[in-house]
Order: sequence, then structure tokens, then C-alpha cells
Amino acid sequence: MKFSVFQLSRKGGRLKNEDRMGYCYTREAGLFALADGMGGHPEGEVAAQLALQTLAGLFQREALPRLADPQRFLQDALLAAHQQLLRYAGERAMTDTPRTTMVACVLQGRHVYWAHCGDSRLYLLRQGQLLARTRDHSYAELQRSLDPAGPKRNRNVLFTCLGSPGRPVLDGGGPQRLWPGDRVLLCSDGLWSSVADADIARVLASAQPLADAVPALVQQALDAAGARSDNVTALALQWEAPEEAHEDAKDHGVGFSSTIQPAEAPPQAADEFDDEEIERSIREINEAIRRSAQRRPK
Repeated sequence: MKFSVFQLSRKGGRLKNEDRMGYCYTREAGLFALADGMGGHPEGEVAAQLALQTLAGLFQREALPRLADPQRFLQDALLAAHQQLLRYAGERAMTDTPRTTMVACVLQGRHVYWAHCGDSRLYLLRQGQLLARTRDHSYAELQRSLDPAGPKRNRNVLFTCLGSPGRPVLDGGGPQRLWPGDRVLLCSDGLWSSVADADIARVLASAQPLADAVPALVQQALDAAGARSDNVTALALQWEAPEEAHEDAKDHGVGFSSTIQPAEAPPQAADEFDDEEIERSIREINEAIRRSAQRRPK
């Protein structure tokens, strides 16, 4: 399996960077993921990192060297990441849960599969044409689908994410057959909120390598947003046919490699917990909130 990949993250105008991204691979499968820790809730950067670590840990365990069902893996892995965040908050008696958006894709067998929760996006382009884009789990996207010409409101208000009370909404796509030169972009809302889809497609469709195209997109987003820029993060990959691979393409052989820092403890697989355990974690968090409220001076 051969592909080119480049990733970049910038803090922008924020005090800290709560975005995380990374990828891991075997000789027959690759996992690429990006998470955007949510402001307004505690430890957004922890939520994003823990979600990435959960996916990477499950990928390492299940890609031997292929995944049995890539789309099922993505759905189960995102749900497992959600459960890890609930457990993290419950173990620390936190009065609010760390939360994050997430988008991830798997390359396997010359196909790409993807899944997401929240408003971090995936773009798939071929010869300058946008073949697919994830649809944000936001009220603004719902409104846009009902009335494309209507006013745009509540762009940043999501109706689901990983770590929130209740089961998250997970959407997926694929398998999409890949052809030489196809490019996939994962990005946080700090990028797409400042750069139009048409401009993203134009830059990615250019002949410049990913090592130039990705920084150009990130800088364009930073310049457009100015001093109040959100964190801007992008991870892009290009599928390479073996006989036409570029010099910077990676020829991924035997074993497992990852750019994602491993977790201290192995994550639970999705089939090792159920809705009852999720609800129990939520009850524990709610009980911690109740106890904290009782301790507050009146």
C-alpha cells in the first residue's frame, strides 16, 4: 500500500491548541483521524488526544494486517472513544465531561471508508472535482439542507459530539474506490469555516505536493480569520498506484507504525460494553454534578 501524507496544526489566536491528528498503518490498511476538542467544556485537548489514542489502540489490535470490516470498525471505534471519555470523567468525578468532534477514515484494498461525529470534515477529491464531503452535525447544516438560501445561524452549535451525555450520532461513508492521484483531506472547523469549499478543492487539486498544499490551506485559513482565528488543523493523503508512486510516497510494509501517542492502558473494544454501561457512566457523572452543587455555599 502506497500513499503520500502530510499533516499540520496551528494554534491560531487561541491560548492553546485543542486539535489533535495522526495516522497509523499496517502493510494492508491505514487509519487517519482528526479530533477537535470542544471549548466551553473541560480538557478539550485531553478529549481529542484520548479519542485518537482509542482509535489507534483498537486499530493496532484488529488490523492483522487488515480489518475484517472497515466501516464497522470505524463506527465501533468512535463509540469506544465516546465511552472512554465518559469513563475518564466518571473516574475523576468531573462535573462536566471533556468533549470532542472526530473524523476518521480507513484505506484498505484500494478503497476509502470514513466516519465522523460533530463538525470536523472529510473531503474527497479527484481531478479537481469534489466527490464527497461529510455533513456537519450542526443546526446550521440542518438548516442549510432544509433551506439552502436561508440565513445562516448557529454555525458552532452542534447537536452531537463524543463525550456528551447520551449516545452520539455517527455517520459514515464508503467504500469509495480510489484512483491514482485521489486526495482526501481531514480538517477541523478552524480551516473550513474560513476557507470556502471551492477554494479547498482548488488548492488540493493543484499540482503542488501535499507538503505545499496543506500549509497553503492552513495559512489561508489563518489569514482569513485574523487575530481571532480558531485552531487550524489539516491532514491530507494522496493515494498512489504502485507503478506511478511519487518519490515522497510511503511504501508501507510489514508491522504496525503510528504517529499517535499510545494510551497508558489499552482501550475497550466496542463489543465489551453496551448501552447499559454508557447509561451507568452518565448517571455517575450526573451524581457528581449533584454532589458538587450541594457543596456550593448558598
